[in-house]
Amino acid sequence: MAIDVYDHDVPAEGAFGYSQAIRSGELIHVSGQLSLDETGEFVHADDFGAQLERTYRNADRVLAHYGVTRDQVVSQTVYVVGLQRHAAAVAEGNLAYFGAHRPVSTVVGIAELTFPGQVVEIAFVVDTGLPA
Repeated sequence: MAIDVYDHDVPAEGAFGYSQAIRSGELIHVSGQLSLDETGEFVHADDFGAQLERTYRNADRVLAHYGVTRDQVVSQTVYVVGLQRHAAAVAEGNLAYFGAHRPVSTVVGIAELTFPGQVVEIAFVVDTGLPA
């Protein structure tokens, strides 16, 4: 059986040895998405709102590759630097992104992420067996 993986084709994937997503049966496991532009450069340092928007846009690229929708996301894990300061923005962003859909969600406050000024990263699990 071939492995069904997706990459954004950015340098970090090779440097760190990971894929953006891998499909296993009906599940798609999506690596932590963050505020990278199309060339793989980290953008919007210290700007939580802009990073969140870009992070969800990158997640949409993964979903589009597999032909699935946000309504098929069953789980997300959100990593936030300065969680107490950004809690309301996390909630607003989540509601705006998912609308009426309610995947399970774990939000974790952490001390730091990979890039200086990175304040958010989001990983997903998608169930392709759910209605789109």
